[in-house]
Amino acid sequence: MTGAAPAPRGAEPHTAAFSPEHPDLLLDLVTPPGPPPSAGWPVIVWLHGGGWRLQDRTARPDFDAHFAARGFAMASIDYRLAPRWRHPAQVCDLRRALRWLRAQAGRLRLDPARIGLWGSSAGGHVAAFTALSAAAPRAGAQQCPAQDDPADTSVACAVVGYPPSLIDELLGPWAPGRPHQRTSPEEDLLGGPATSAAEHAALLQRGRLASPARLEPQRRPPPFFILHGTADALVPPEQSRALHEHLAAAGGHSLLYLVEGFGHGFLNPGTVEELGPGIRLDNGRLAAEPEAEFRAERRGGFDPQGRPASFELIGDFFAHHLQRA
Repeated sequence: MTGAAPAPRGAEPHTAAFSPEHPDLLLDLVTPPGPPPSAGWPVIVWLHGGGWRLQDRTARPDFDAHFAARGFAMASIDYRLAPRWRHPAQVCDLRRALRWLRAQAGRLRLDPARIGLWGSSAGGHVAAFTALSAAAPRAGAQQCPAQDDPADTSVACAVVGYPPSLIDELLGPWAPGRPHQRTSPEEDLLGGPATSAAEHAALLQRGRLASPARLEPQRRPPPFFILHGTADALVPPEQSRALHEHLAAAGGHSLLYLVEGFGHGFLNPGTVEELGPGIRLDNGRLAAEPEAEFRAERRGGFDPQGRPASFELIGDFFAHHLQRA
């Protein structure tokens, strides 16, 4: 994802540090104008992409145009980046931000019971892992042992775009020539690269532990809306299908949209970028082609009624789960 968001139109921006341990991490909050509902504004927390190595909270869609105008408070957060910070640092930062939002809910006129997550690519991984680990308290406590009960970081729903969900499968098999090649985002996330078969085996194990689709919830996970392009050459669409099936097997509600011909990054602002032969970032494409062909698979919950993927549909999913009648 590239570029900063345009200045909010008619909304109230608020920037704050949310992590006592890492005061350089900031959160931008945009709330709708006018009086909030009696319980406060429902909140959507955005997690930026960038392969866990790039970008910050300013890399985001136009909050005001898509969501603040519909009555949502929108938060976008920084999180620690790889390779300096390996998993689960990014998850722990999101959990800290969720606690901060709940602690400040009265002052900021937010509804602490109505918080959803929205992330793309690496941010989709962080969002999915956090949402699922809150339903798997033992795993959550192991991930961020210095923090409180993971139940404090539970969310009402999550929307994730093209999320890496089986990190170990993205790593691939050990190859002796691999140390001479460019380090992958997944290796950087996990503290790699490996320089031997034994190190690669350990890296695969860390990848399994970092995979949202391998977490084992002890209670029903929150509802998910998963979007992925069928032409994604960076994160295969099978990764989202695996997450969708995993959620359904755990008793959760999941909606999977496979958008025909779309590549990686279509939730991003901007224009299409060619990264190499057959590899592109489809920046801006969802906004430009809201009627694109798609295949949908639904396991309970929100009914899209046959509508194509769009920011409006994402907003309707959030409204279904976050806005009080």
